[in-house]
Amino acid sequence: MSAMDNSQIQSILQALGERVPPRSHLILVGGGALALLGSPRLTIDLDFIGDDLSPDPLDKTIMQVAKELNIYAEPVPLERFIPLPKGNEERTIFIGQFGNLEVYVADPYSIALSKLERGFDTDLEDIVFLIQRGLIVMAELERVAQESLPRAREFDMNSTDMLARLQTVRDRLR
Repeated sequence: MSAMDNSQIQSILQALGERVPPRSHLILVGGGALALLGSPRLTIDLDFIGDDLSPDPLDKTIMQVAKELNIYAEPVPLERFIPLPKGNEERTIFIGQFGNLEVYVADPYSIALSKLERGFDTDLEDIVFLIQRGLIVMAELERVAQESLPRAREFDMNSTDMLARLQTVRDRLR
């Protein structure tokens, strides 16, 4: 598996769109989603909203086609990792129609919150990218992060680390 950029991901989505049933929907998260939004950073996988424990038929088809293309694709149950911010469904971003497949990027605030929670250096760079691209606003991300803190334990999130990472993002924006 090699790292993929925007055009390679679009080619993969087209191949997926030829194999999935009509009117299929895919919501991407992670590096693949950010590449489609213009991030220059390459990604090695395609993470999408789905259930990793009991994938539905569409998820299984996507994983099978990805395997045939020698690409790692994984359903991610985002709602089990972070408290999804209010209005997240309305903030998905339509990317395009690829054959039978409508492709969206998950709510940028949900993506940013999950990256803030995980906290790798590349995750913080991704948050800076989202802010610099105007896809999220720092003040709103701070509000979303603060709103998630009362439920942090429920999601095995470390509030202190998250707030420190939020400060790191602020510092990188200066």
